[in-house]
Amino acid sequence: MGIGVIGKKLGMTRIFTKDGIAVPVTAIKVPTNYVVAIKTEDKDGYKAIVVGAFEAKEKHLTKPLIGMFKKAGVVLLRRLKEFRVDNPTDYQVGQELKVKDVFSPGELIDVVGISKGRGFTGTMKRWDFGGFPKSHGHRYHRAVGSIGQRTDPGRVWKGKRMAGHYGAQKVRVQGLLVMDVHDDLLLVKGSIPGPNGGIVLVEKSTIANRKSQKLKLNREKHLVENILKGVET
Repeated sequence: MGIGVIGKKLGMTRIFTKDGIAVPVTAIKVPTNYVVAIKTEDKDGYKAIVVGAFEAKEKHLTKPLIGMFKKAGVVLLRRLKEFRVDNPTDYQVGQELKVKDVFSPGELIDVVGISKGRGFTGTMKRWDFGGFPKSHGHRYHRAVGSIGQRTDPGRVWKGKRMAGHYGAQKVRVQGLLVMDVHDDLLLVKGSIPGPNGGIVLVEKSTIANRKSQKLKLNREKHLVENILKGVET
């Protein structure tokens, strides 16, 4: 469990190390986040803090939310998210959270976002089915094929992979390496879910203590070190 921030995906680019190695990164814009409320185990039954970001207009918010923001002494915010923390007493209502204070280069994070919506698609695009032969004279090419049985069970099983709405779902990508951190910009190695301009949640990685992730850090830490040296010079 750890603190996180709310940001916006700007897009992908690449940065270079001192040795000339190109590293693909995703740029995430992280404005100032505010601690809006604190959840305690005595009062709420669990430990967490409520974080908000992106300023909003009063007409777009409900009266309870407006009252909560005024009580916390922060500006009106559009996005809210609870993060489970071990010690909520380390934070104060109205506290500002900068991305440089939360994350540092060389650590692992998890990113949660809504994947790109692709509408209604067939089974070959949605589930990577192989399809039927493409030869001349064949009746079907991209059809789903048989989906059921005969008398027993006499129905289509629930959860059968078929054509349907593809994408626009919550996706979590784990174990991404933070390459660099600026004032309100976070550069993460690799890709993250969602379109450019989509809202994402950046959290401390929940799998950072796994053996595989520690080995990955040992393999890739030289990339971060070389990029930092290049920035300083």
